[in-house]
Amino acid sequence: MTDRYRAFRELHRPGEPLLLPNAWDHASAAALATRGHPAIGTTSLGVAAATGRPDAVRATRAETLELAYRLRDLPALLTVDVEDGFHDDPAEVAGFVGELAALGVVGVNLEDGRPDGRLAPAEHVAAVIAAVRAAVPQVFVNARTDAWWLGVPSPLDEARRRAALFRAAGADGLFVPGAPDDLVGVLAGEAGLPLNVLYRPGGPDLAALGRLGVSRVSTGSLLFRAALGAALHLADAVAAGREAGLPAPPGYEEVQALAQPSAT
Repeated sequence: MTDRYRAFRELHRPGEPLLLPNAWDHASAAALATRGHPAIGTTSLGVAAATGRPDAVRATRAETLELAYRLRDLPALLTVDVEDGFHDDPAEVAGFVGELAALGVVGVNLEDGRPDGRLAPAEHVAAVIAAVRAAVPQVFVNARTDAWWLGVPSPLDEARRRAALFRAAGADGLFVPGAPDDLVGVLAGEAGLPLNVLYRPGGPDLAALGRLGVSRVSTGSLLFRAALGAALHLADAVAAGREAGLPAPPGYEEVQALAQPSAT
């Protein structure tokens, strides 16, 4: 077990969840690293939208690999959202994860949602996980099920079934975005894997999620969407001749420093 893989695994502590902020480009990732986050993820929506492509339709394989290359020297552990792996063939997915691992990536997020808006067969997703685990054993595989987001019948039962299959295939963690707050504790106790949930404004905070047994809390696309919203709000305020009422943005020199070797 490599030191980086071990360090990332050890950040997943039930009751003391890792806050994983998700970046979409070098500047956002470097800025988060300067705030001391030990690990940073990427957001597939942010990466796709920033390059003018749609999310979750296998359109950003090259962009995802390029971003990992750009982030490889940041002083934080990096885990990458690879949608469903960008391919149906488990061997192809494993090969892509191997390319990411060669750049120093310590984790990937693999989802079971398909480009057609349905869940992929659980056994197929398990085969993908197993292929990645066999080919790249030093990468943390966070297996995501969209049972709630895609509105399948009996999502809790489906999530339980998939958790068991994903665990048997070698997954390191289980990600259940959209799971209702009152079921998070149930899933944390039953999954047999560190549980990852998505932070939701107005929902439980980190401490409350920790008390439910959560091991990791991701921001997903929230930071990207918040940044986009702030830009629109400020532009509208300038156009209307009113104060924007936003926190002071980072200064020019501060942002410029993010691209310097001393910041990576």
